[in-house]
Amino acid sequence: MSPDQKKRAVVSYENMSKELAEAFAEKYPKGFSDYLPDLMKYDKPDGTCFYAVTVEIPDAIYLVKIKIRTDNIDDIERWLEGEDESNEDAAAGDAGEESSGELPDDNIAQYSTGEDDA
Repeated sequence: MSPDQKKRAVVSYENMSKELAEAFAEKYPKGFSDYLPDLMKYDKPDGTCFYAVTVEIPDAIYLVKIKIRTDNIDDIERWLEGEDESNEDAAAGDAGEESSGELPDDNIAQYSTGEDDA
């Protein structure tokens, strides 16, 4: 089937069929870091937009919508004006990092064993 005759559709990442999910995993085996260069912004007629990557299966070509968080102009303005998050939000975020077992994004050098420096 030629690409001109294939069905074309838009589907969200969460609602992919099993066949499409397998094709997505084959095209982007490392996930986010793989599809980031292919991520395109699409404007909708109502003025909103979405981000998606193209995935092709034998009988269709899909735009798979990927949820991403973009910068919010209000958040940027608050940051530029020096307004911090509320103390409750900051305290809750700190507690969540401790219990999640994830490393913090800043200063990861503190976790180096020094063995790789050779």
